[in-house]
Amino acid sequence: MSTVLPNTLPVTNPATGENLGAVPVCPADGVPALYARSRTAFAAWRTTPVAERLKYLKRLRETMVAELDDIAGQVAEETGKVAMEAMTTDILPVLEAIRHIERHAEKSLGAQKTTTPLLFIGKTSYVVYKPRGVVLVIAPWNFPLQLPMVPMLNALIAGNTVVLKPSEVTPRVGVVIERLFKASGWPEGVVQVAHGGKDLGAALVDAGPDYIFFTGSARTGQIIQQAAARQLIPTTLELGGKDPMIVFNDAPLDRAVQAAIWGGLMNSGQVCMAVERIYVERSVYDRFVDKLCAEVRNLRQGTDASSDIGSMTFPHQVDIVRRHVSAALAEGAVLQTGRPPEEWRTAPESGLWLEPMVLTNVRQDMAVVQEETFGPVLPVIPFDTEEEAIALANDSEYGLSASVWTAAVGRGRRVASQLVSGNVLVNDVVITIVNHDLPFGGEKSSGLGRYHGPDGMRMFCRQTAVMVDKGKRLREVNWFPYAGKYGLFKTLLESYYSSNRNWPKFLSTYLKLLRHASKPSREEK
Repeated sequence: MSTVLPNTLPVTNPATGENLGAVPVCPADGVPALYARSRTAFAAWRTTPVAERLKYLKRLRETMVAELDDIAGQVAEETGKVAMEAMTTDILPVLEAIRHIERHAEKSLGAQKTTTPLLFIGKTSYVVYKPRGVVLVIAPWNFPLQLPMVPMLNALIAGNTVVLKPSEVTPRVGVVIERLFKASGWPEGVVQVAHGGKDLGAALVDAGPDYIFFTGSARTGQIIQQAAARQLIPTTLELGGKDPMIVFNDAPLDRAVQAAIWGGLMNSGQVCMAVERIYVERSVYDRFVDKLCAEVRNLRQGTDASSDIGSMTFPHQVDIVRRHVSAALAEGAVLQTGRPPEEWRTAPESGLWLEPMVLTNVRQDMAVVQEETFGPVLPVIPFDTEEEAIALANDSEYGLSASVWTAAVGRGRRVASQLVSGNVLVNDVVITIVNHDLPFGGEKSSGLGRYHGPDGMRMFCRQTAVMVDKGKRLREVNWFPYAGKYGLFKTLLESYYSSNRNWPKFLSTYLKLLRHASKPSREEK
């Protein structure tokens, strides 16, 4: 067991129970000074050209590439995931995010010229993007490198400063993040990392950052949204999921089985986009389940380089998985692989190991189907028609991601269009989050807002709409005085907005209005 020192967060390897030390916390009364440093740094960082900011991102990317083994090892050690997953699901998406920003930042953050209505002849219009200020990023424990770093990088390139609160479950990865920014030479105060628990998170929100980006549970997201609303602080909330996988009878079955295993069991199922519900057309249901169980039994669980699945990360999450599986078994579900909950050996001192579980004879109303399990559990349910599959998939409070499996890609697109989900894949799982050209986010209880995509950087900006006139005319046609203009404006609108647009009448009427606008006012007469 870790020894809890005053003003520190203990760190334990969840796979072995080994004490990994402790990380100093930021006291709640230190938050004002933290934000003061961020605002001081913001004054200079906001005026740093985007091209200069990109140089810092490049150095960060190069620092990460030079330290891949060390970063992967520290992520794996603190989370219990295998090093391969630390590399592919934590580090790779961050490096891809930097590359995406390097390709698109100057264009995305530059002034965007827009069209101007013909009625405003002589004016130009554009949108400018200005940094908001201090962005608070509150991060989860399941992907403690990827999920904070991607929004941080987008906020930073947009000219904001960032305060990161890592999860208290994985604070050492927060220390890794802090070290990476320091090693790549970022200016003082531009990035700050504040360690602590829920009390610190509440203090950071209440202190009034200019934007909040939160990743975590729906329940905590609601609390943060309520607190932010009191101060009208804009937020993005990336919350939980209960992602359905729909397998039709013409699906590439072997590929679908492999996808279900990886999509549902990587990181021991502790993934917001994990496959948590599998719906299989009845005619291939038994074959699918047989193949699925055989492949699950072949997976290797451990901590070495040849292992497929590591341990759970958070003891509290094990309790949730236990509750869901126990209730399902009590209600008639059948455990096809893995051990029943009474045989689990998950003491923090010896590691948090759960064998992957496949459940059949599962009903739609069970907690294991309706609530986010966030563990290595694959419930499999048969369906008979396309309409039934869509209804079952949409029967959830969540809507983060989904997948459709069929050889008929047209049907895949049709079904995808009817799923209430922020992300849908056809014959694939999970990976939309790594495609930074796509917006990422959820529907319903899976969150608010989107990041990534064309607006992934702009969301961290204040958008200002600008219209420019050269100022050479005395007045505009719609300004005072109104005398004699009503009939002309009526003719102008009729000639311009009717289905049979009359250009000659429009132009002659507009010229008359311009002459009116150039006449001296009553006082000038």
